[in-house]
Amino acid sequence: MKPLDGQVAVVAGATRGAGRGVARALGEAGATVYCTGRSVPGQPSPYARPETIDETAGMIQAAGGTAIAVRVDHTREAEVEALFDRVEREHHRLDVVVDSVAGEDPLMADWNAPWAVDLTKAEALLRQALLTRLITAKHACRVMIGHRRGLLVEVTENDGLSGSGNIVTQMAKLSHRGLPLMLAPQLKPYGVASVAITPGFLRSEQMLEHFGVTEANWRDAGAKDPNFLESESPLFVGRAIVALATDPQLMTRSGHLFSSWELGREFGFTDADGRRPDWGMKEIDWSVLPADLRTLILEGMQLQAEWLHVVAARSDRYVSRWAPGIEASKR
Repeated sequence: MKPLDGQVAVVAGATRGAGRGVARALGEAGATVYCTGRSVPGQPSPYARPETIDETAGMIQAAGGTAIAVRVDHTREAEVEALFDRVEREHHRLDVVVDSVAGEDPLMADWNAPWAVDLTKAEALLRQALLTRLITAKHACRVMIGHRRGLLVEVTENDGLSGSGNIVTQMAKLSHRGLPLMLAPQLKPYGVASVAITPGFLRSEQMLEHFGVTEANWRDAGAKDPNFLESESPLFVGRAIVALATDPQLMTRSGHLFSSWELGREFGFTDADGRRPDWGMKEIDWSVLPADLRTLILEGMQLQAEWLHVVAARSDRYVSRWAPGIEASKR
């Protein structure tokens, strides 16, 4: 028996990158996978990429799994609602929903300082990278709470507060990490868990192309960036999600942010090539980045640590003061 036999999953943004890897891993584990996105044959990616959700579904089917490609624009609530209505109608269950929409949207690539960022694109970026997540979560939760079980996963980038790209990108990706935290207490009574997860250095189709390599010879890119030697295929973060979905203690993890490498250590799964990449233990070669960017990253990390320390101390005080009154009112 495969661990997700009989279960039903939806992967939003299954066209490429982490989304494609997650869809393949869920299919590998036995789930019926609905692969959604905008890119289908005859309607190419707005990013001028060749991948399609049909290709992703085909990969799952070729490996012996079950997959259904459904074109959905996740900025359009009616289309998302229709998707989940269809899943409910066809299977009467929904076990795992993973949202990886806009993971490599070119609008996120601008590294300008906040005072130089092009805000004429901000609305479009937030619609694609944030509004889509809210719409999908709304309708996924609507179905899962009816069954009183399920797992909602937001795929993000890195396991800290800040992210890469311009200030608008960072706000969107911070929201990807914060959404499960906000949903978790409200979903808990229904037995539904929500988490965020980040891959490490991801060998997406776009990243392989950037380094001029393929999945067959990806190690050659280590000559350009030695950090790439600790990279992972998109399948690895997918297997991390399978591990979460099959964890008997899943509800205790709800609301938290995880990484593929930490879960790899805990559950012992490997990447497609049998390796267990561990980005968290990697001694990163920072020399590949400009000096001013290295300084910015370091100062940002230090500030995050200070900020979290203050928030944790403040939260401890609130819990100790308010918890007795809340518990008494529940009785």
